[in-house]
Amino acid sequence: MKLSLIVPMYNEISIIEHTVHVYADYLGKTFSDWELIFVDDGSVDGSAAAVEAVHAPNTRVISYQPNRGKGNAVKTGMLAAAGDVAMFLDADIAYGTEVIERAAKLMEEHPEASLVIGSRPLHPEGYAGYTFIRKLASKTYIKVLNVAGGFKLSDSQCGCKAYRGPAAHEIFSRVETNGFAFDFETLLWAQKLGYGIVEMPVKIVNHRESKVNVVRDTFRMLKELRAMKQRIRKAK
Repeated sequence: MKLSLIVPMYNEISIIEHTVHVYADYLGKTFSDWELIFVDDGSVDGSAAAVEAVHAPNTRVISYQPNRGKGNAVKTGMLAAAGDVAMFLDADIAYGTEVIERAAKLMEEHPEASLVIGSRPLHPEGYAGYTFIRKLASKTYIKVLNVAGGFKLSDSQCGCKAYRGPAAHEIFSRVETNGFAFDFETLLWAQKLGYGIVEMPVKIVNHRESKVNVVRDTFRMLKELRAMKQRIRKAK
């Protein structure tokens, strides 16, 4: 099995060299065949050059300008991936590294599934380290989106998802959402196309301030969700 790990990044110069070392070292020790793809989403701080300067094996950078959003970065990486399994994780290593091998093993154990998605609610320590307000806001945000989208699984917005290679290409070639709502669009396409989904309990081990404004982004996401549902429903 070849494993492709996609890491979207935008102005991550303060952490990105460490990220390259951690992910590349882990992949090299865990998989015999792998690639690490950083997608530079219009950074202006030299993040791409910093990744290239590490000279890590099996690692490359895809860059473009201007900044287009995390959804576009993940889509770009997924469509460029050559792995039997393609997975994306954030540059801050929020979920650690062991989730990579766990996701790959779940793919082997569940041949009927084409997606493995991380779930914080399913892990007993999934919200460890969250303040009460952030935990409440996160759960409310996900619940509202799931109800509006008719999504029955537990955590649509977790930044830890893996796809079988053919499913990744078929799904992301159809995705049009560039922002944070891309997660939901990929899952709606997976359901539309009949792909099986397995949930994997995860917890955040490296906290940093969320870029999501719950009130503003919930209303924006609901608007995008209505539009994508209509578009996907009409698709053949």
